[in-house]
Amino acid sequence: MTSLILHKISDSTGETLDVVARACLVQFPDIEVIEKRWTMVRNPQQIDDILAEIEASPGFVIFTLVDDGLTEKLVYGCKKMKLPCIDLLNPVLGQLGNYLGVEREHRPGSQHVMDADYFSKIAALHFVLAHDDGQSMHDVNDADVVLMGVSRTTKTPTCIYLANRGIKAANIPIVPGISLSGEIFEASRPLIVGLTKDPRRLVQIRRQRLKMQGHTEDTDYIDPDAVAQEIREAKRLYDEHKWPVIDVTRKSVEETAATIMHLYNDRIDAVS
Repeated sequence: MTSLILHKISDSTGETLDVVARACLVQFPDIEVIEKRWTMVRNPQQIDDILAEIEASPGFVIFTLVDDGLTEKLVYGCKKMKLPCIDLLNPVLGQLGNYLGVEREHRPGSQHVMDADYFSKIAALHFVLAHDDGQSMHDVNDADVVLMGVSRTTKTPTCIYLANRGIKAANIPIVPGISLSGEIFEASRPLIVGLTKDPRRLVQIRRQRLKMQGHTEDTDYIDPDAVAQEIREAKRLYDEHKWPVIDVTRKSVEETAATIMHLYNDRIDAVS
């Protein structure tokens, strides 16, 4: 199995890095990730200490530092070691400041104002992680949204994206030969959405996943006829329960989430 050392450096709590890293890493399920995390980094000596650690354990570096001096020091140090060093905030902040025509403030942690919206997003993220892949079905009725779908239909990354919008989302896999938990059919509160994908594209994605895992034998998981049958059975389930369906074949996670949020808001408006 391929491994990755991921260095995460923040001048605040590191929550932004955690969310972005998690959303990205779900796209690489077969990579073993070793995370090294530094928070509240606000002086040059801390950067020196971190660079020493990075040199001892080289890897991929992502950071959120609003202090330009610290940013330059970290980027230069990583460049000398020929390691990737990705700034998640400053490119956006710089372009936004240019567009608005105003000078931005350099306040570490200012993106984490402890307001109701912030705590709502954190609670939503915790909910998503606790209800990923059919977990914790006993309280699935507390979800705002539930995503259904066969394997590799972007359920998890879409849920994480929704959490960053304050929406508590759960996802439930549809697996051939395995009955769904009865709780999902009794849930009345959440918007339940079925995800589907073109069978041929799904076979390609699954085949690549198995190849990364070192599996070469043919199985029903990548058999075109079996996969097409999976999709048909899932659609039949959606139709039976009148759940809205989204074809994610040519949609990004952001586009899928936007469609779900539109359905969710329409549902709220209809009830209120």
